[in-house]
Order: sequence, then structure tokens, then C-alpha cells
Amino acid sequence: MANNCIYCKISLDSNSVIDVCGRCGFKVWGEKMFAAIVKNMENARDAGDLNQGSVTNPKIDGTNRYPREFSTK
Repeated sequence: MANNCIYCKISLDSNSVIDVCGRCGFKVWGEKMFAAIVKNMENARDAGDLNQGSVTNPKIDGTNRYPREFSTK
């Protein structure tokens, strides 16, 4: 699925870390703030902390049980 800017709907690069184009990002946050946002999001992606929409397995390691807060009982 192609990503589009949430403001102007222009097509974005497939490896973009945010759903905003540079032109709209500068208008909304300003050039320096937008650059900082993009840099931090890229650092998070590189560190593996940017897994939007992923579902992790809440099971306790080495067991077949879920932590109490995920219990269905």
C-alpha cells in the first residue's frame, strides 16, 4: 500500500517514517522542528522501536501462560 501525505495526499517514499511530506511538515511544525521529528523517528526505526500496528506476543517467556493483565479469566 502506498503512503500518502495526510494533509495534501501527495505520494510519499515507501521508506518514509512519517505520513507527512516535507512541504506540509515545514508548514505545520516549521523547518527545525520537522527535521527533529523526522530524525527522531528515523532513529527509532533504526533501533527497532518503530513497529506501528504490530501485535506482540504477551506470553511470559518459556511458558504457555499470559501475564495477569492479559488473562481472559
